[in-house]
Amino acid sequence: MQTTRRQLLLGTGATLAATALPGQVLAASADDQAEALIDSTAETLLTLSPESATSLGIDKDKRAGLKHRLADRSPTGQHRMAEHLQRTLTDIAGLDMNALSPAMRVHVDVIQGSYANSLKGFGFGFGDVSVGGWRNSPYAVAQNVGAFIDIPRMLENEHQIEATSDAEAYVDRLQSYAIQLDGETERLKSAAGKGVIAPDFLLDKALKQIKLARGGNTAGWSLVTSLANRTAGMEGDFGQRAWEICNKRIVPALDRQIAELERHRARATPDAGVWKFKDGDAYYAWALSAGTTTTMTPNEVHQMGLEQLRAIQAEMDAILKKEGYSQGSVGARMTALAKDPRYSFPDTDEGRKQIIKLLETRIADIRGKMPQALHTLVKGNVEVKRLPLAEEPGAPGAYGGPGTIDGKVPGRLWINLRSTGLWTRYSLPDLAYHESIPGHAWQGEYTFSMPLIRSLLQFNAYSEGWALYAEQLADELGVYAGNPVEKLGYLQSLGFRCCRLVVDTGLHAKRWTREQAIRWFVEANGSSEDEVQGEVDRYCSWPGQACGYKVGHSEINRLRDHAKTALGTRYDFRAFNDAVVLGGNVPMTVLGHIVARHVSTRRA
Repeated sequence: MQTTRRQLLLGTGATLAATALPGQVLAASADDQAEALIDSTAETLLTLSPESATSLGIDKDKRAGLKHRLADRSPTGQHRMAEHLQRTLTDIAGLDMNALSPAMRVHVDVIQGSYANSLKGFGFGFGDVSVGGWRNSPYAVAQNVGAFIDIPRMLENEHQIEATSDAEAYVDRLQSYAIQLDGETERLKSAAGKGVIAPDFLLDKALKQIKLARGGNTAGWSLVTSLANRTAGMEGDFGQRAWEICNKRIVPALDRQIAELERHRARATPDAGVWKFKDGDAYYAWALSAGTTTTMTPNEVHQMGLEQLRAIQAEMDAILKKEGYSQGSVGARMTALAKDPRYSFPDTDEGRKQIIKLLETRIADIRGKMPQALHTLVKGNVEVKRLPLAEEPGAPGAYGGPGTIDGKVPGRLWINLRSTGLWTRYSLPDLAYHESIPGHAWQGEYTFSMPLIRSLLQFNAYSEGWALYAEQLADELGVYAGNPVEKLGYLQSLGFRCCRLVVDTGLHAKRWTREQAIRWFVEANGSSEDEVQGEVDRYCSWPGQACGYKVGHSEINRLRDHAKTALGTRYDFRAFNDAVVLGGNVPMTVLGHIVARHVSTRRA
């Protein structure tokens, strides 16, 4: 089942921008007004989300004060963010949209689409709303949501320390970390009053992880040792100061959050989906819309997953038969293939090193093939890193993204190595392409040359749709030509994303149990139960997010087929890919307008 024009979210009139007459006179003042608005919007968003400035490496010079602060995770902070969204939307309504240049119209449409969606999410009054990101959750804290995960990772991996002032900023953020934990705890109490409590199995995971973060001698906490090691030789005794803050402020704040989560656990049920909440159906409709930037219904998404899975598995069936696997379902045969010792890693530190080395080798290889895929190239500054141990139990298998604008911090492919059994030798190459080059880390670098707001605002369907398209590009560049088993890994990855459509909607709209979702997924795709269990738990805490992958991928391919048909001999594979990636991270509707302009330009 393919998405249709009817199902795509209506943009903010971007069709006009896409079809502007060549001779149309555009008012420079309109673009100037819009540019001032988007610049001020970016700066305000940074003050509300200071960690974003650190992630991009721009928490310096006039923005140096941001390096000392963290986003306010309290109810008051949520209210301030919602007010910013509303004010900005009001300001946008005052622009003369028809007078904007096509490029400026896209920038404004991106802000309007992102902010309007997020403001609707804040209207539910519970959960975690991601402004410009992908992690919307009905829960302020869960196994993969919360300050106890986000802040230590940011401080240890993104907060750069080159001078004493940077170390002082780290200390200030440690002080704020305790405050943000308490702010979340206050939101947990409010949510419980509304009956919004995570399922028992998610709370069990979250409690295990947060107690792990809380446990041990604080002198050995990575929050302390990271600062101590990076300030060796500096005056200020920063390690001692960090240890004192952890003891006096962070430990008590973690204890308060643990106590509140345990009160939730006492009331929790095993019901996995958000249908159990008072506004559950409306919440899921919003989350699904946010995750896909479409108006597809849960039933439509569910059916799309089933239909595309059948088509992909037909291709897998032919390869499996050639490899000698001819009996049973495709899922059963992939399960058997995964047990072949030729494709596994020892569950040891040596096995983990082998996994990282394989990923690094494939990234280096695909980097050299990029001139065959695009005319316009970026550096692809990326490295492979293992997830922090405290994060691994509740984290997905892997994720990735670009580094800082100045290049000092590379993009990262974060790999979950809690068990090497999560991975096979034939599945890892595809993972490298998805998370790094030409996937997330590669695509993110293109936004660095755009107005700052475009690096701050992302759309899940585009981000993940491009990453799946990146997997497809690798295949089209011939990376699997001599290894059909690795091609199976790629196809299983696509099938995996089809399964997500089925399972996410099954959990939240069709009232599937967690056990039912895990069983269906394992049998349908041949994925390991260990991997699938973590995946299903992720869908429970991030409703709708997992649906963006295949919906976005399908729409990019639909637009490519349209461009091929419309342009005929003028179609250029690399030029089309340029159009998709150079337009930046946008809702699927706006991507359609970008491709329409590409087609119009090449026809001229």
